[in-house]
This record gives sequence, C-alpha cells and structure tokens, in this order.
Amino acid sequence: MLAFPRTPLLAAAVLVALPTAATAQESARAPVQQLSDGLITIMKAGKKAGFAARAGQIAPIVDKSFDLPLLTRLAVGPAWTTAAADDRSALVAAMRKLTINQYASNFNNWSGQAFAIEPQIDARGTDRVVKTMLTQPKESPVNISYRLRQSGGDWRIIDVYYQNSISQLATRRADFEAILTKGGVKALVGHVNTLAEKVSR
Repeated sequence: MLAFPRTPLLAAAVLVALPTAATAQESARAPVQQLSDGLITIMKAGKKAGFAARAGQIAPIVDKSFDLPLLTRLAVGPAWTTAAADDRSALVAAMRKLTINQYASNFNNWSGQAFAIEPQIDARGTDRVVKTMLTQPKESPVNISYRLRQSGGDWRIIDVYYQNSISQLATRRADFEAILTKGGVKALVGHVNTLAEKVSR
C-alpha cells in the first residue's frame, strides 16, 4: 500500500485544499439559494401584494443571480455578433423584464412550498450545475436545475432546466430563430417585450 510522507508541508496543503473546495461549492450555490429564497418570499407575499410589488421584490435578486447579458447572447446566437449596440442593450433589457415578470406571475401563491438544494454540485466543463427540488403539498415535486458560469469572479445563472432536462435557453433559442430570420434583432426585441407584457396581466 502506498503511503504519503507526513510532512508539515503536505499536511498544510491538505488543510488549505479542503476549505478552498468547500468555498468554491458554496460560491456556486449562493445565487441559486438567493433566487430560491426570493421566490418563496414573493410566493408568501401572494396575490394580495399585487404583481408590481412581487416584480419589484424579485427584480434585484434576478439582477444578482443571473448573467442576463450572457444569457441573452446565448439565446440569440450568431445574430448577436452583427447586432447594433443599442439593439443589444434593448434586448438584454427585454429579457430582464421577461424573466422578472415570469417569476412574479408564476410564483404568486404560497401553500407550504419549499426549495431544497442538493449538496452535490456537478461540473460541465468550466460551468457548474446546481440542482434543486420544489416540494408542494399534495402535488408532485418539481426538479429545477441551474447552470452557472463565472463572471467577474462571481457565479451567475445562464440557464434553467425544468425537471432537470428541459433547457429554457434551448427553448428560447428555438423560439427566437424564426423571428430573427424574418425581422432581425429589432423584431426580437418587440417579441420579447410582448411576451413580458402578456405574463404581467
């Protein structure tokens, strides 16, 4: 059996490595925890609070948890590289509005739901995947996974997977493709803003 020499240097390296790995895991989990906590908060606020109040509560959490510029670029695909700067900014703003409005609309009532975050974080290349489960009384649990990428030293969400398999990013890319082909990025800005308005009603 192989044995490592018990040197002070090796012992110190082991002690340093373990907390560093743990810290990295916690850093990747943090945005998902913030988002999960924020969703429970707006659910508890409920319909009484009104849509605008729920949207206002979840908006800063979306800004902290998601890499909206990257998420938008990935959803648009190659057309992003030729889009004007103003159109890019307008599209990121529209995607932000859609994301916020969807959460404020869909998470509008609380009856004992809770999020549980799995301790194991998976690696996909340099990205990380954090899995959660939304438990609901008298209903089947819903599995939601998040793909995160480092941006400016922080982990940010770039994709959401419903039931751990249906990619929101891939779904949007497929939806956007025909609109981009017909009308370009300007048409897509209008489309995303329309979607955002629809879910706010």
